[in-house]
Amino acid sequence: MIAARGWLVRALDTVERVGNRLPHPASLFVLLSLAVVVASWAVHALGWTVPHPTGGAPVGATNLLSLDGLHRLIEGFVPNFLNFGPFGPVLVCLLGLSVAEHAGLLGAVVRVVVGATPARFLTLVIVFTGAMSHTAGDVGYVLLLPLAAALFHTVGRHPIAGLAAAYAGVSGGFAANMLLSPTDVTLAGITQEAARIVDPAYTVTPMASYYFLASSVLLVTLTGTFVTERLVEPRLGAYRGSAVPEPAVPLTPQERAGLRWALLALLALAAIVALGLWPPVGFLLDAERPGFLGSYLVRGLVFWIFVFGLVPGLVYGIVAGTIRRDRDVYAGMAKNMEVVAGYIVAVFFIAQFVNLFAWSGLGVLAAVEGAATLKALGLGAIPLMVGLVLLTAAIDMVMGSASAKWAMLGTVMVPMFMLLGYSPELTQTAYRLGDSLTNIITPLSSNFPLVLLFFQRYDAKAGIGTLSATMLPYTLLNMVVWTLFLVCWVWMGIPTGPGAPLFLGR
Repeated sequence: MIAARGWLVRALDTVERVGNRLPHPASLFVLLSLAVVVASWAVHALGWTVPHPTGGAPVGATNLLSLDGLHRLIEGFVPNFLNFGPFGPVLVCLLGLSVAEHAGLLGAVVRVVVGATPARFLTLVIVFTGAMSHTAGDVGYVLLLPLAAALFHTVGRHPIAGLAAAYAGVSGGFAANMLLSPTDVTLAGITQEAARIVDPAYTVTPMASYYFLASSVLLVTLTGTFVTERLVEPRLGAYRGSAVPEPAVPLTPQERAGLRWALLALLALAAIVALGLWPPVGFLLDAERPGFLGSYLVRGLVFWIFVFGLVPGLVYGIVAGTIRRDRDVYAGMAKNMEVVAGYIVAVFFIAQFVNLFAWSGLGVLAAVEGAATLKALGLGAIPLMVGLVLLTAAIDMVMGSASAKWAMLGTVMVPMFMLLGYSPELTQTAYRLGDSLTNIITPLSSNFPLVLLFFQRYDAKAGIGTLSATMLPYTLLNMVVWTLFLVCWVWMGIPTGPGAPLFLGR
């Protein structure tokens, strides 16, 4: 066991060294954008086409190394950046949460949580909370990751290990959740449209994969805890950086009063939201999109994260005496914006790459060819699903958006697997698993620069290799254990969700 761990540590050290030799994330995406442009020209020149997933005209690559490509880039240069999915939400969330941090509310919460949580359960709680945070969109990234690092640091553990544990839950366990999220709704809609290519009356609900994904929470929590405590922390060793931990001292009377009033403010906000979701009042409900998932709570989640960070932070700061005038509030917001300046720069180039890749059509070609390869192998249910998991994990290394990938893969895979007798729900479940495995190690993930920024708070020398090497053990163990879990699930014939059989006609 010790020899195996020593070999693993050496391998991870090598990954870190090689990865840290990669250029800055912004430069990496500039190079990748150039590669996409050249590849689109080459594939277009070769005349490579594939059948359209929905039966239309054959699909080929769009030549971006052309006058039309140049015009498209010029016209979309600014919109690409401003409309990039995670950009606005992350900044707005951080603006609200920065007030809570600057006022000292988050630090006080850390001290209370440390005192209330048994040390042996701290990692478990962090990974579990990360896996459950998907219902709230990106809140896990902007709130839980720095909070987990602070918790670990305060109890004398390596803060980067806390970051890794939280990141493993939030992103590595992206599919696992006991609560429905907007992603469930989006992917179910794509699956249903793909299924109706074969059966126009087929219906897929947002709970299509619920049984499997809810059961996966425990699995992801246990694997994340094991990797953090047995592999990541021993490799990191003792923390010797310059960051100062939150002092493990009792709260002052002013701080306790601030926490009480902040909690009351939080409860008041929660009551307002609950009232807005109550049908007799329902000012947060939409008649055209009934139900919780169509409400203005879910659709405006970023707004609510901002408010739930700002208001309790303000209340705490005023009562505890850390906020004395309006300038203190804006100073806290500005301080965090200075910290994320590097993230903003990286996002600008990420947005250009993502849009160039989408315009090129190379993703559609890769997805259709990958699906055709799986079909040609003539495998049974379990090998096919494992193949889909691995194919999705591979594509996820270069294409982060779950809905964009599924829009390409699902349109091919769902009808193909239906004709082989496998339900759309099973196919979607295998996709959800594969979509979670490599999120945490690919530099092309839209949240990777933000997580790297958090790493650099505790290790100024941390680079792409540091982050990827730290997270690689989580990916490898989840790839084995979670895939085996799916294999056992299919072998036992358990439905993936309510009214979601594994096989058609049974």
